Amino acid sequence: MTAILQVTIRGRVQGVGYRAWVEDQAAACGLEGWVRNRRDGSVEALFSGPPRIVSEMVALCRHGPPAARVDNVISETATEDALNLRRAGERFSVLPTI
Repeated sequence: MTAILQVTIRGRVQGVGYRAWVEDQAAACGLEGWVRNRRDGSVEALFSGPPRIVSEMVALCRHGPPAARVDNVISETATEDALNLRRAGERFSVLPTI
């Protein structure tokens, strides 16, 4: 079984290496998905993989890298279509800001 969760992280999460940290953590966990900054100052990510591993990744996002300050993390179930936003041939992509 595969879980797909889309996560929005708010706080001081841009300009602190948050996207690179998410990419590294997701790769270490063997997850698929993507991460990107949003113009409102939040970071958005999508994780796909075994449900327990996806849940652990969302929990990690509540802390983030050392320079980050996470105020809020919202996660919701996503679809295979959302997963397909990643770049072709990549397991995990850092996408442009929207």
